[in-house]
Amino acid sequence: MVRGIIAPGDHKSSNNKSLFYPFPKLGIKKLFNLILGEIRQPAFFSFCKKLRYMLTQDQQIFEQIKKAQNILITFNKTWSGDAVASALAFGMVLKKMDKKFDIAAEKLERADTFKFLPNYNDIKENIENLRKFIISLDTTNSKIEKIKYKKEEHSIEFIVYPSDGFFTHENIASRAGEFKYDLIITFDTPDLESLGRIYDRDTEFFYKTPIINIDHHSNNEGYGQINKTELTNISTSEIVFNILNDNYKDLIDENIATCILAGIISKTNNFKTQNITPQVLSVSSQLIALGARREQIVSKLYRSRSLNILKLWGRVLARLSSANDNKLVWSVLTKQDFAKTNADENEIPEVINELITNIPQAIIIVIIFESELNDQVVTKAIVHTMKNINSLDLVKKFNPIGTKSFARITLTKNPKEAETEIIETIKENLGRMGQ
Repeated sequence: MVRGIIAPGDHKSSNNKSLFYPFPKLGIKKLFNLILGEIRQPAFFSFCKKLRYMLTQDQQIFEQIKKAQNILITFNKTWSGDAVASALAFGMVLKKMDKKFDIAAEKLERADTFKFLPNYNDIKENIENLRKFIISLDTTNSKIEKIKYKKEEHSIEFIVYPSDGFFTHENIASRAGEFKYDLIITFDTPDLESLGRIYDRDTEFFYKTPIINIDHHSNNEGYGQINKTELTNISTSEIVFNILNDNYKDLIDENIATCILAGIISKTNNFKTQNITPQVLSVSSQLIALGARREQIVSKLYRSRSLNILKLWGRVLARLSSANDNKLVWSVLTKQDFAKTNADENEIPEVINELITNIPQAIIIVIIFESELNDQVVTKAIVHTMKNINSLDLVKKFNPIGTKSFARITLTKNPKEAETEIIETIKENLGRMGQ
């Protein structure tokens, strides 16, 4: 039985009375008046503040979602299957909650491996109309008859016709309006820089808007106001399922279940990776019971691979090299390889996924290939890293683009020379890291 109320605060201090009130000595009316009387006390405000922190992390997430008027969902620019699937699943949940939202992410690769997922085409590659710019004109002393505007090559002119009097520059003021979104939710994104131009074009937006950061990577920088980072989960999709299953299980339909399962299957390469846990198998079983279309996912991701990709995979294997006890694995492709297999460089990430599955000890995978840039033959390379090794740091001297786990570089050298320079650079940097 509850015997009283104690408000945490400085009640043990000599300057403050204890705020403990035994119920048996008070009637309901007196108790109510007493609480109202204490409402201005610092200890009561401290108590309310602490109550807020008594919410679970999931409850905090949904409290922010309920308060938000317009939400941005975004994820890393590599468009990993885990990120895409998590974002689409959560977007469908927000739709069921009647929330206004957009999904937007820069797309580093051109492949559309996950286009079979529901609402995939709703993902935008840019944020449009993020913030209004407001120009104010003080009309206290002069009224406006009409306004026109004229577009110039690099400017726009507003022409104001006063009905009486005139305006001066002192009557004009300008300001930036509120941002379009009042909440950001990121998925499978260890740091804001991994968002690419979505972040780079308006960093102020990300610093002034609350962020819910949902991820499973150990190198996540905790940049959100709420950081749901679960290191024991092998995918972000698994975290999404647990959040929904514990709070809004009734909202999980076949499409949402399919997206979440697609993220898990993609992350584990159809349950072939070594980090499979009993928990993820249990989650997958529950998703299938909820209507997830496993056969469709497996068919689209693995059984429908073209003969061209298989031929390209064969050529990669034929020239496969390794170093550092197979921690570093690489291969080289020429323009002839692409021509003879009818494949293109956009399909290289799929080849990398196969290498990840078949060479589990590899922590760095490099594919070096001939390409064209501005009608000039160049050599490009994709560097994929695991185990918290920063791919951008490994090849920093080549001015890479990408994320910490997926970097692209371009060299104006032939493939053989490029291979030598890239691999030697990576070996040197690995040596400094003690790998």
